[in-house]
Amino acid sequence: MSSNRPSDEPVEPLPVIEVHLFAAARSAAEADVLVIEARSVHDVLAALAARGAALAEVLKRCSLLVNGSALHGDDYALAQGDRIDVLPPFAGG
Repeated sequence: MSSNRPSDEPVEPLPVIEVHLFAAARSAAEADVLVIEARSVHDVLAALAARGAALAEVLKRCSLLVNGSALHGDDYALAQGDRIDVLPPFAGG
């Protein structure tokens, strides 16, 4: 028989991440900065894409920086206070 009681183990809160958007990403999101609770870059990208088709399309062409360092792949684990910069291609590049 299973119990509906919560586990005795504490649940760790999701890290709060600041996402700074630039150029076309800013325009598509209609925001300069978003605050998202997420454990990974993949989760942040999913949350951003859920904001609408225009942003989801722009994200496909964007580069990401995590705390100022270029990111390759979306499986990066995030920590409380991390910052992600979303940089679309500039000047047609």
